[in-house]
Amino acid sequence: MSDLKSKSCKACAGGVEPLTSGQADELLQQLDGWMREGKEIFRTFTFKNYYETMAFVNASAYVSHREDHHPDLEVGYKTCRVTYTTHAIGGLSENDFICAAKLDALL
Repeated sequence: MSDLKSKSCKACAGGVEPLTSGQADELLQQLDGWMREGKEIFRTFTFKNYYETMAFVNASAYVSHREDHHPDLEVGYKTCRVTYTTHAIGGLSENDFICAAKLDALL
């Protein structure tokens, strides 16, 4: 089993097939607390207060910038829902799982 958080995202400009359902499920098993719904993976992170939530949001923005792969974020007072999909291919790519693993490592 490869260590997703040690990998780096590869540029994806389209023209590549998204992961199959089986491939996505296999990668999902390497993540804690993430779920798959169709062409997306998501997780809701819970924090003690707004400050911790925003610290996580800022740290996740740094990860996104470094990997050049950006999630959708829904931010609340004590929660942040993170959703990944690879828009350029209309589905999931390994990049989504790499970034999810890197966000898990922030905690």
